Amino acid sequence: MPPPADIVKVAIEWPGAFPKLMEIDQKKPLSAIIKEVCDGWSLANHDYYALQHADGSNFYITEKNRNEIKNGAILRLTTSPAQTAQQLHERIQSSSMDAKLEALKDLSSFSRDVTFAQEFINLDGISLLTQMVESGTDFGDMLSFTLTAFVELMDHGIVSWDTFSVAFIKKIAGYVNKFANDISILQRSLAILESMVLNSHDLYQKVAQEITIGQLIPHLQDQEIQTYTIAVINALFLKAPDDKRQEMANILAQRQLRSIILTHVIRAQRAINNEMAHQLYVLQVLTFNLLEDRMMTKMDPQDQAQRDIIFELRRIAFDAESEPSNSSGNIEKRKSMYTRYYKKLGFINHVNPAMDFTQTPPGMLALDNMLYFAKHHQDAYIRIVLEKSSREDKHECPFGRSSIELTKMLCEILKVGELPSETCNDFHPMFFTHDRSFEEFFCICIQLLNKTWKEMRATSEDFNKASWGRGGDGGMFDIDSIPVRECLFLYGSTVDLHMPLPVDFYGFPCVKKEFEIE
Repeated sequence: MPPPADIVKVAIEWPGAFPKLMEIDQKKPLSAIIKEVCDGWSLANHDYYALQHADGSNFYITEKNRNEIKNGAILRLTTSPAQTAQQLHERIQSSSMDAKLEALKDLSSFSRDVTFAQEFINLDGISLLTQMVESGTDFGDMLSFTLTAFVELMDHGIVSWDTFSVAFIKKIAGYVNKFANDISILQRSLAILESMVLNSHDLYQKVAQEITIGQLIPHLQDQEIQTYTIAVINALFLKAPDDKRQEMANILAQRQLRSIILTHVIRAQRAINNEMAHQLYVLQVLTFNLLEDRMMTKMDPQDQAQRDIIFELRRIAFDAESEPSNSSGNIEKRKSMYTRYYKKLGFINHVNPAMDFTQTPPGMLALDNMLYFAKHHQDAYIRIVLEKSSREDKHECPFGRSSIELTKMLCEILKVGELPSETCNDFHPMFFTHDRSFEEFFCICIQLLNKTWKEMRATSEDFNKASWGRGGDGGMFDIDSIPVRECLFLYGSTVDLHMPLPVDFYGFPCVKKEFEIE
């Protein structure tokens, strides 16, 4: 007959004695169970004792977590959290360096337990540790264990990060540069800086004054602290005010930083673990989020500087074609010619194409992408526009309209403007290969789109139906568009954005079959 559900059979250890086999009644108060155990070993003052898991975690058993005890568990009778905290509080202040080191080592281990942490914090233990750091007298293992205990205690969220002094911040920031060869101290210091930045606006400002991206870059070359380093960079980037964020982005886009990430992280001869993948994903998202302002900016049809961008698209595509002079007699002829040009460029509004960019998203970001393509991939741009001009009207692929929809879809797929997920690890190496990686990926996709359109012999009536294939109801420009995601998969794992598209890239026969069925 099985034992009652409230009865748990365990073994309980006590130093110098044989373990006791015991049945714990989960309905009885924990204090009564501890008294019973103490009585069995003739131990007085049972209030000074507690039960602990003996499985390596050494976590204390409390009324809140006692239901986690399983049949067959091995427990340990030990001093209570309050007694242990008091003892360690005294031991870490010992004048004996050996005794102090051993106490700090024990503290760094016990501090992982929230029950102990609460008791140690109640003794003003955090202040004691910060004073030890600020004094600057501890080095090596002693400092490492001090910082480890501090990190573990703060991770419980019991104490506010806003309580720390500038002197403490300066010390921690100083360790990032001073202890270049002490991995343990560097790891703890970087972890503390990250938490300061993420958990306190005031501390962000103070940390930003003490540490720069330039000081962090060399640490990216050491695989043992790379993840911690990128985490601090991400934290500074995430919490930076708008006027500083673009400045940081310019630093992050520099060839030196991208080269180090590619060489020492992405191309390194070892697998990228989940935490590093997450940090790279966060950096990718934060970089893309800089595009949000342009994505949400409507074009002002009266803004001459913005209109000049459209004029530049026209000039690059049709520069060889003569234009009428500015005489009054040619004004209407000029307007008529511009209308033809804008139609060839694939705008919806042939008379005033600026109106095509008044919808957000993608707003001005679409026009930025088009201009980038025209300037940096001029031959491909001209070829697409001229091919459109030479086709029958019903088979034209409208470059302007396609670019706007494609930009909108890329923003949705890459989640431009959204905060990073706490669990996502989906980063793409190609976005670390170029300072204008979003624009370069647009250039790849717009050429793929044009190629697909030609192979399908799609028509303007099929613009939303034609398809980039299986996905949602939006057809070619649905967020579930398979070709764009295939393109992201193909290029996303490479570090060469200029790799040519494979001849057989994109499962055209399958999509064409679906298209013909429709």
